[in-house]
Amino acid sequence: MAARSGEVARLGLVGTGFVGRHLALELRRRPDWRLGAVLTRRAGPVPGFAEEELVHEIDRLIERADIVLECTGDVAWATLVVERALEAGRPVVTYDPELHVTTGSALLGRGLLTEAEGDQPGSLAALAEEARDMGFEPLVYGNLKGFLDRDPSPEAMAHWAERQGLSLSMVTAFTDGTKLQVEQCLVGNGLGADIVQEELLGPAEADLDRGARILAEAAERLGRPITDYLLGRGFPHGVFLVARHSEDQRAALRYLKMGDGPFYTLLRPQVLVHLEAFKTLARIREGRGPLLDNSPCPRLSVAAVAKRRLEPGRRIARGAGSFELRGICVRIAERPDHLPIGLARELVIRRRVEPGQIVTFDDVELAPSRALELWAVVRGRALAAAAHGRTPWS
Repeated sequence: MAARSGEVARLGLVGTGFVGRHLALELRRRPDWRLGAVLTRRAGPVPGFAEEELVHEIDRLIERADIVLECTGDVAWATLVVERALEAGRPVVTYDPELHVTTGSALLGRGLLTEAEGDQPGSLAALAEEARDMGFEPLVYGNLKGFLDRDPSPEAMAHWAERQGLSLSMVTAFTDGTKLQVEQCLVGNGLGADIVQEELLGPAEADLDRGARILAEAAERLGRPITDYLLGRGFPHGVFLVARHSEDQRAALRYLKMGDGPFYTLLRPQVLVHLEAFKTLARIREGRGPLLDNSPCPRLSVAAVAKRRLEPGRRIARGAGSFELRGICVRIAERPDHLPIGLARELVIRRRVEPGQIVTFDDVELAPSRALELWAVVRGRALAAAAHGRTPWS
């Protein structure tokens, strides 16, 4: 949608958590934007929002929105909202990599759907866009992680959730690496990168340049760009690229303090989440198209993995951010029957699953859902492409 000078756009917001609340605060200061409606499933007042801003039906949100911004992280709910918004002709911007890597590919082609700059995947996409404009050829799309505990205790997570003002599930998904695996999966599919191994390499290397070289050399051995991360305390809350450039620029890049090559590290040290949404919203209003999506035919997914032994009959309300399951990045063709972590909600364990085991659909009972239907479409496309040797880098 191309914006006219002086035109005010109505934003339909889906989600009233940390991102939604703080984005709305900034939105109210913007003369070219208006908060059209906020879709919520909460009953009663919602902190940070006026009663007249709240709606409880998807169609009412759409009626009051020119652009929809979705930031719930709830794949089943977000799938219903995003599909309806696209069918109604509304562009959709998300802070929801979980949606993209689970059902997003099946929604492409129905309208404009993009992840926003400000979360790690969108920030990497923007950095890659800038790098290519300067003539760099990316080898590594990298995330920076300061701490990782694949099986944190409920007590520790409750402490940090209260201290940081975030939900328990969100803090747990950050800590056990699920969120990072989802983010880098989206980056790999959207930017045409592969993985070196399941769950990624993630070298424990606090020196950015040394870690960047380790990953760049791994990408060279693989023969294509990779999506991965570095683990080290003291890293900024940001993202990085490792790239090559033409040999005739080597002396100039050395003069510009980029090192001796052949690998060059480009760092974006801040990821400011909701404040950067306005860059992507402006992009959409100017008609410049999506920043990042999961591609129509993805290669990668995020599989649910058991943190502990799961016995038949056990009910799990939520997979991502739980103390039973976490997610790891896998190739769909190599794990065709894996249960995506984004679908691991309100499930019952059907047969015993051991710690560290990838959960399959045969291991669980799931209720029917639109998200489950769309995942079948995504999986079918991915397996058909793999069977015919079609990949983003072929």
